[in-house]
Amino acid sequence: QVQLVESGGGLVQGGGSLRPSCAASGSILSIVNMGWHPQAPGKERELVAVSGGSINYADSVKGRFTISRDNAKNLVYLQMNSLKPEDTAVYYCNARVTTRLPMGTKTHTYWGQGIQVTVSS
Repeated sequence: QVQLVESGGGLVQGGGSLRPSCAASGSILSIVNMGWHPQAPGKERELVAVSGGSINYADSVKGRFTISRDNAKNLVYLQMNSLKPEDTAVYYCNARVTTRLPMGTKTHTYWGQGIQVTVSS
């Protein structure tokens, strides 16, 4: 089994910065990719940044957010700068992970519990 635990959310004024992190643990053989998905009240969860074979960002965060990974520690960070009130959401981390089974391997997507990011105007 694999667990993802996010930390580093909070309340910040508009224009400020936050750097949440997400740690993956468990029987991990390899991680295909890791990403961040905010979900604002009344809206669907969306992908804003992903790091795998390449790094990609949603247009809404390009130039403001930077995703990075520490592969040795199975960590992913999201440096969030120039935050806006519309960035307010619960931010979920996910990871596509390959684990070992008794008779082979399995690749599955796991999710963290989410952390609140609130940006005041």
